[in-house]
This record gives sequence, structure tokens and C-alpha cells, in this order.
Amino acid sequence: MFKFPQGLYVDVRIEETFDTKISFKKKELQEEKIRNNKGAFIRVFDGKRWYYSSTTNVAGIQEQIDALAKMAVPDPNILQHPIVQAFEVHRESQIQHDKQSITDIPVRDKLELLESYLALITDPAIVHHTSYYVDNKTIKSIYSSKGTAVTFDKQTCGIRLTLELACGEKKDQATVSKAAVNFAELQRLEEFISAEIEKSVACTRDAEPVTPGEYTVLLSPEATGVFTHESFGHKSESDFMVGDETMKAEWALGKTIGPEGLTIIDDGGASGSGYTPYDDEGTKAKKTFIISKGILSGRLHSAATSAALEEPLTGNARAMNFEFEPIVRMTMTYIDKGDRPLQAIVAEIQKGIYVETIKHGSGMSTFTLAPARAYKIEKGRITTPVKISVITGSVFETLADVDAVSSEFELLSFVGGGCGKMEQWPLPVGFGGPYTRVKKLKVQ
Repeated sequence: MFKFPQGLYVDVRIEETFDTKISFKKKELQEEKIRNNKGAFIRVFDGKRWYYSSTTNVAGIQEQIDALAKMAVPDPNILQHPIVQAFEVHRESQIQHDKQSITDIPVRDKLELLESYLALITDPAIVHHTSYYVDNKTIKSIYSSKGTAVTFDKQTCGIRLTLELACGEKKDQATVSKAAVNFAELQRLEEFISAEIEKSVACTRDAEPVTPGEYTVLLSPEATGVFTHESFGHKSESDFMVGDETMKAEWALGKTIGPEGLTIIDDGGASGSGYTPYDDEGTKAKKTFIISKGILSGRLHSAATSAALEEPLTGNARAMNFEFEPIVRMTMTYIDKGDRPLQAIVAEIQKGIYVETIKHGSGMSTFTLAPARAYKIEKGRITTPVKISVITGSVFETLADVDAVSSEFELLSFVGGGCGKMEQWPLPVGFGGPYTRVKKLKVQ
């Protein structure tokens, strides 16, 4: 397809995207936008440095390759360079969404679906609300001078309602969202949305401030996923370790950092917003066990970090879009399911906190979670709502304090937003897991 210059490694990533966004402020339409875009990112490597270019002129890719090649210094032994040797070679097409493509759904149907859910917002405690429907379909092709030629598609869609709540002097904000791969999965959600609205209003109305202290904390699949992504997943991205001996020592593979029942996985092949069957270097998705039965067993890699740390590729070189170079990023990151029923795990808690939904989270060596809906656990029962500002802890101490994970399990996707790293935000990722019990965390 392209004429690649001798003595250089070259890869080309072509992306064709379709996006819809429909937004409302209360029940007034604010935006109805459909956008199509196509572009390419080109890289040339001469063994010493990389040369990059991005363009929306897909017909001019060969000229971009030739221009970058003129700046490079050809190396007849380029194929023996450790980074170039690390690159996988695949030739495959994975097109899944021809029959249920979001591009075939009329925008009027998307608008009417969102309007039907806005009709459910009737509680007087909801003093303001905004909402949107979004979807994206991307067809991506990757070619390299080593022989890679892969094409695949991915799509997501979702609805998100943001509610401003006021119950007397008590005020809060809540979100109700649902992400899906196919448009049909967003239909007939009236019961789910009504229940979410009702729970959020009840929490705002009835929640009392928590008494600060250390508690046993039970995390829902959503809270488990946010904790895993923010506090642990980023630490597993190996570009943080290249050239940092302190980080490499802290992150030594084979080290026991949790109980035997704790396993954390990153899997680009899992369906959802983190789906990445091939990363942006053409590496096939891997199911990477970051922690396996409590033992630190892996980390996430691009070709460069794989070569630097002499560890296998994992399929985690990702870019936000064709304007950016790939860096090490998560895909679908989650704690694996356990073998204990949720009811039994709750029954053992005499005094604790259940975190059902999360506003946001952050962290590296230490982490912070800001709950949206949380409840007391008293004598083995989830009882009254409680208002919590933050839950904090040390990552490794918290992992060591995980003493139960449920057989109930759920993988989740973002609606809007995404993961941020360096200047690349928002990147779609997924997360989730079981209900996870931690013996003690600081709650305030």
C-alpha cells in the first residue's frame, strides 16, 4: 500500500471516525451534531530518534513518509534494533459493526430516545439538569514496514443525565448514565433510570455527615473499578518505571502485595469502551495479569518499554486519536471475580461503609475516592445513606487489606469523559470488578 524507505522502521495509523452528540439543558435542545473525520499518524524510526507527522490529507500519506525519511539517518541494521524487534506483525481484518452500526440509526431516533428519558425527571428536588446522548464509531487501520496490515472497528454509545438536587438546605449533584456497544442496549431503560433518580434524591434528602474515622469499606463494582484504575492501574503503566530505579524496586515482579484471592487484569479484548483488539502499534490485545493471586506478576507495555525492561508486549500503546503518538495506557482494567456471595460478605460487617457510586477518584501511591452514594453497614445490613467527602488510603496497604471479593461481577464503561495522561485526554477506557471488601480505610 505504501512504499517504505530502506533502513528505517515506519508505521502508519489511519482512523476514520463518526460521532454524534445531542445535548439538552433541562428540556431545551442545545446541540445536535454529527461529525465525520479521517486522518493519519505517521512514525519513522532510525534507531536513534522518532520522527512524527499527523495529517487529515490521507491521500498524501506517502509524501509525509518521504518527508520524515529525509530527516532520518537510515540504518541497514534497523531490523535488529530491540524496539523494532519487539513489534509484532499481524495481517487481519476485524469488522464487527456492519449490521448494528450506530451510523445507520437516524439522528431523530437518538434524539427521541433521550427526550423519552428526560420525561422521567419529575421530582421537585431536581432543580436543574443537563443531559446528552453520544456515540462514536471508529475504523482503524495500521500498516508497518515490518509487514503489519490490520483493520478493525469499535463503537460505543451512551446516555448521561446530570442532576442538581436540593432538599431544603441539603444540596448535591448526581449523575445517571448508561453506556453500551449497540444502540438497542440503550432502549427500554425507564426502570433503571427512574430507580437511579429515586436513589440519588433519597441520598441527598436523608444522608447525614459521616463520623470521620477508619471503617471497613465495601466497594461496589463501580467503586472497585475506579479504585483499580486510578490508584493501581496507572502505577502499572511501565513508562513510569523506565529509568526510575526506585519505582522499579517498589514494583518488583514476584512481590506479594495482596491476599491470594486478589487478581487484577487489564484486557483490551473485553467488550466496552476500553476495547482495543490491536493497540496503536499493531500489537494484538493481551489479557495481562497485573496481580495474580496476590502476587505482582505483570505491567503494561508499549514496544519501547517492553524492550527497555525486557518484558513481553501487552497491547497497551494507545493514542487519544490520530493527532497523538501512542503511549502506555490502560484498556479494560478490573479486579477478577471471587467465589463468595455478596450477602455473606455484608453479613460479616458489624460497622462499615458501603460505597455504591463514585463522583471521581485520583491517586498513585496514595489514592482518594469521592463517593456519590454511600450507606452505613450496621450489624450485617446495608442501612441508611451517609454523606462522605473522601475516602483515602495507601495503595499497597489497601491491597493488602482486601479480605473478600464477591462472585457477583460487572464490567463498566464511561459515558463521556475518560482517562487523562500527559496531554492526552479523554481516552476511552473500561473498568469494573466484583464487590470488594477492605478491612480499613480512612473516611471523612
